[in-house]
Amino acid sequence: MSSVPADTRVGMSKAGAGSAGDAGHHTPHRWWVLAVIGLAQLMVVLDGTIVNIALPSAQSSLHFSNDGRQWVVTAYSLAFGSLLLLGGRLADLFGRKLTMLVGLIGFAGASALAGAATGLPMLITGRAVQGAFGALLAPAALSLLTTTFTEAKERAKAFGIYGAIAGSGGAIGLLLGGLLTEHLSWRYTLYVNVLIAVVAVAGTAVFVRKPVKAERPRLDLLGTLLAAAGLFCIVYGFSNAETHAWSNAMCWGFLAVGTALLAAFTGWETRAAHPLLPLRVLADRNRAASYLTVFITGAGMFGIFLFLTYYLEETLGYSPVKTGLAFLPMILMLMVFAQLSTIVLVPRMGAKPVVPVGSLIAAGGLVWLTGLGLTSGYAAHVLPPLLLIGAGIGLVMPPAMSLATYGVQPQDQGVASATVNTMQQVGGSIGTALFSTFASSAATDYIKHHLPATPLVQAHAALHSYAVSYWGAAGFFLAAAVIGGIFYTRGPVRQEEGAMPAAMH
Repeated sequence: MSSVPADTRVGMSKAGAGSAGDAGHHTPHRWWVLAVIGLAQLMVVLDGTIVNIALPSAQSSLHFSNDGRQWVVTAYSLAFGSLLLLGGRLADLFGRKLTMLVGLIGFAGASALAGAATGLPMLITGRAVQGAFGALLAPAALSLLTTTFTEAKERAKAFGIYGAIAGSGGAIGLLLGGLLTEHLSWRYTLYVNVLIAVVAVAGTAVFVRKPVKAERPRLDLLGTLLAAAGLFCIVYGFSNAETHAWSNAMCWGFLAVGTALLAAFTGWETRAAHPLLPLRVLADRNRAASYLTVFITGAGMFGIFLFLTYYLEETLGYSPVKTGLAFLPMILMLMVFAQLSTIVLVPRMGAKPVVPVGSLIAAGGLVWLTGLGLTSGYAAHVLPPLLLIGAGIGLVMPPAMSLATYGVQPQDQGVASATVNTMQQVGGSIGTALFSTFASSAATDYIKHHLPATPLVQAHAALHSYAVSYWGAAGFFLAAAVIGGIFYTRGPVRQEEGAMPAAMH
């Protein structure tokens, strides 16, 4: 398909330029729609961390083992990660507004179930159902954002806000989880979703309008089964790495089966009459680079939240609330640079210089964190690298998420959005497993070489394990910089004919 002239650039083009298809068109109440989408995205993203802080209290209340703690986290990520592509296709099939409403209501109901749990099985069931409805909700929300904001300047602002929420949701979850657990109960880390969902459902019903009917895809049953089973095995295999050795069949066996299933899925998609993930969605260079960037960055970000939380609480003795507050400057920096990247930098220069530079800045912040000691101060030693990391992620995530759904055919918006969420979720699962394993091995090796294992030696072992994880996370961001530098095209991106976002009526 040929490119249209420069004055019809959309989304990532020069500020103020719109598409030929949307000239003079604006979706009514679109900023209210953004508020609703932001709430929905925040609910899904923060649930990856908000419950983590509450787990010790939940464990004490419901009397379950440490293995049960892992399953409370894993049940959510398994259902969410494995069903995202199906959720995206259902959004294309049944409509984004309906899918989002069903996802919001179901997520709220599952949260209420988990919050009222009287035992571990009920809590795990609630978390799994949460993940399943989250897999409906997340791609529907992102595809609605893509089709609602079609004018260049507004699309840039909207994706800046959305990307900031996606990038900072984990830290917000830590803060909110600490506040609710400390002042109310662990159950309110789940009940809070009901309140958020009620507001989001009302907003969706009032402000989100049904899109003009486009060609509806048919459901690819075999592709759905292969993708869901493959993603389940991959996420489950990496989750098991936290409690099993990599040589255990529960790890490598599931990873091998998952890889084989995803390979079979890829082969089937080239022949299927109505593929679940049309390969044309992956064919664009900028889109493919964005998917890889979101995947790698999603993995690297867990090295920040997970182990810096351990450091602040276990080494410096911070309370959960104080730990959450410690991340606030990073969130604010991320939000500022999210707007700067999507509104100012990428429209003028394109993603090629911005995303790699952002990745390098974040990597530099992580390397800085490796120097933290037992008596390091927050203002002098923790805050500066946190600000760097926030700036770096703000330059990476919002542009990558925008380009990952940019120029996609209207009937593929749901599955393209689901692919973004899948990359971030699977990346996060891999990052958590890898860094947890690295940290555990590093701590064990340190103690072996510094016997006897006095409390001071154990404290230094923990510091060493955190540093190893920061180095690993920095490596992920360096890989994102290399991929961005190689695959992103130079200059602002032009909209292709026939790939205009679907107008709303």
